[in-house]
Order: sequence, then C-alpha cells, then structure tokens
Amino acid sequence: MTTAVESPSTGRPRIGILLFDQVKMLDFAGPAEVFFEAGQRSPGYEIVMLSLDGEDVVTSMGVRVGVHASVEDAGEIDTFIVPGTESALTVFADHRLLEAVRRLAGRARRVAGVCTGAFALAATGLLDGRAATTHWKFTSQIAARFPRVELHPEAIFIRDGDVYTSAGVAAGIDLALALLEEDHGAEVARAVAQLLLVHMKRSGNQSQFSALLSGPVARTPLVKLVTEHVAEDPSRPYTASGLAARANVSVRHLNRMMRDEVGMSPIEYVGSLRLDLAVSYLDSGATVAEAAASAGYSTPVALRRAFVARFTITPSEYQRRFQSTRREGGPGAATPVLVARR
Repeated sequence: MTTAVESPSTGRPRIGILLFDQVKMLDFAGPAEVFFEAGQRSPGYEIVMLSLDGEDVVTSMGVRVGVHASVEDAGEIDTFIVPGTESALTVFADHRLLEAVRRLAGRARRVAGVCTGAFALAATGLLDGRAATTHWKFTSQIAARFPRVELHPEAIFIRDGDVYTSAGVAAGIDLALALLEEDHGAEVARAVAQLLLVHMKRSGNQSQFSALLSGPVARTPLVKLVTEHVAEDPSRPYTASGLAARANVSVRHLNRMMRDEVGMSPIEYVGSLRLDLAVSYLDSGATVAEAAASAGYSTPVALRRAFVARFTITPSEYQRRFQSTRREGGPGAATPVLVARR
C-alpha cells in the first residue's frame, strides 16, 4: 500500500468527507467518529468536512451542518469518503457534485463510498470493473444503471484495490474500522470498536440480519406472545409442546400460525434465534464450545451442524475468516462475504 498522505500542519493523515444537502447523517458521522476515537489509541487523523462551496449543508434529518472547507480549498487528502443519501438518484445527478467527486478522488490515496455513496463513485467511473456493494434497498437500481460494476448485494463492505464501498448507514462504521486496521493494526481497531461498543467485524452480509429483523413480523397476539417469549432468551430448552401450552393452543395450531406469519415452525424459529445468538458470541471472541453452551446448544457439534446448514462453513472457519476486518490475500482482493444458504 502507498504511504499515507499527511497534513503539513498536523503530520496526521487527512480524512476528507464530502457533504451535500440531503446527506444521511450517520453515513458520515459514524466513520468520522471511528477516525476521531482512533486518536486515543494511535497518532490519529485530521478529519476535514467539505462541501462544494464551503457553505453549510442540510442533512436528510433537517440538521444544518458546518464544514471546514470548500472542495476548491480541500488541500491534500489521504482518504476520501462519499457518504450516502436516500435521494441518490437526484442528488448524484448533479454534475457539479460528480465533478467534485472526480477531483477529490483523483488526489486521494484511497476512496470510499458509504451506502449510496457508491452511486457517486459508479457515476464517475471509479467502480467500473470493480467489486462493490451498497445499501440493499438500492442494489437493483445501481445494477441497472451501472452494469460495469461487479455488484455484491450481500456484502457489509468490500475493498477492491484502493476503492472501498459499504452497505447502508451503520456499515460505514465497519468500513472505517477496516481502514483503521489497515493503517494501525487489529489491536487499535479492536480498541476503537470497544470504545464505540460495536463489533469489530459483523457477520459479513447485510441480508443475514437476525430472524427478529429480517423475517415477516408476527401479526396476531398469539404468535407475538410466542416469538417475544423465545426472543427473551433463545438459549432456553424449548419444546413445541411447551410453546403451544404457553399460547394455550395445540401444537398443530401453533405450527400452522407460525408458518403463516413468520415462515417457520416454532422450533425452527428457536433454532434461527439461537444461531444468531451463537454468532454474536463468536463475534465477541468466545470459543466455539463457549458459544455453543451460551446459546443453548447441547454440544459444539450441534452448533457446527446448524452453522454449516445456514452458512456452509464451520464456526471455526467463520472465526478465522472474520476475526479481523481483513481477508487474507493481495491488496487488490475484495473482502469476502458470508452468505446464508437460502
């Protein structure tokens, strides 16, 4: 990797973040917080907020945000970040903004697009022939408009050479931690993740949310009662008859209701939440045996079977692959993706 571009005044690498009206606040505030907190564990960074003309911008929340400089006065930049917006199709149709992206990207050592910031990178040709990702809501749109982009809709973030992209909103924090690890090592990145109370590296794909978030929502009080009971502690030794008794219905009736509303039987639902819990333990540094016991599996082998059934890799392989933000391989390789078997 090339040498970091340091500020003449501070001697620290400069992080340039381009803001604009309708920018999503967490897309730039999250990564900026990672780089700011890095100063407690490393020499740190100089963070520079930019806008086209140096004037304030108004975020998608309606919050007015000031900047440090205009694009014209940006100076040297080590890492250039383009955050996203819910209005990507209109915001990134602004030729002035795209020209600013080209100019700033051209002078930076590395470039990152957070969420729909990938639209801006794609529109300027920076993603042509590269692996990339974006928020799951916008993957079909970016795929249709920019067919030369090698889109990976499942990824939390991807690096391809000196260009990085991430999924939506909070995934910008994952991406910033990966950049921090490249600069200062895993220990510094892990310390910052702990300060921010976030995982150093989440499970690797944006479709693999927990069953509580990704599946259909329970509609009836009966199914809500069961799903909320299981969610309180998925590690408990549940049985179909026990859950049916709690809902005061037959096992057959509860099975039918659960399949109709959440797409799985009561025991399948328990298994899905239990596996999510085990993954969180693995992410936190627990051994496979510890994760299995804490999540309610009878043996580590039982966890292994469930893990392979969903992810096609073992828990041990998962930990080796995701124990840091980086993948093994050359600097031009894209970050690997953990994809659930559908």
